Amino acid sequence: MGIYLVSVGAQEWLDGDEDEGGRGVLAAALDEELRRRGLAPYESVPEAAAFVRGSGLSFEEKLVPSMAGFAALCREHLAPRETELLLGWSVLVPLSLDEEIRLPLSSAYDDETVVAGAPEVLALAQRLATAIGLPLDVIPEACDNLDLAMWFLEGAAEEAAAARPGPWGGDLDAAFYAALYLRAAQHSLRRGCPMTYC
Repeated sequence: MGIYLVSVGAQEWLDGDEDEGGRGVLAAALDEELRRRGLAPYESVPEAAAFVRGSGLSFEEKLVPSMAGFAALCREHLAPRETELLLGWSVLVPLSLDEEIRLPLSSAYDDETVVAGAPEVLALAQRLATAIGLPLDVIPEACDNLDLAMWFLEGAAEEAAAARPGPWGGDLDAAFYAALYLRAAQHSLRRGCPMTYC
């Protein structure tokens, strides 16, 4: 149980059978809204990659720690509208969007689906990572099997905080979410795939 943030492959994205996890209705509604805004439809979704641990071809992370510290971090370093953009989406796509797209389709945890652009989310996550001095060179980049969650929860983060002290080590739960949103946006852009909660 719990909330997961995962990458989505082409078959799942384009499949219209919602009972089987398909998101075809969402994909079609997003494309229609993109066209209405004068943008190209989002059609170049890559196929889901076969799971190979550490390959960085898929993304799956579990939102385990408390978000209270991360919410405070956002309030300290981001404007309210920026915080809403960073935390309010239910689907992240590798497209630059001037503003989120709200679709009247239920998502995993809400009555509507909010689509945000990965470049905009990445920029906000990078600001937070810089503000707390997040040591990105030691934090897992491939997050295909809860690698990030395990790194933060099983002692590696504490060891890194002792070796690389900084504001990030003062609240490892907040640092986890700063890393999570950063790595999710990077993955979406690198692979050209959507990300969603489930």
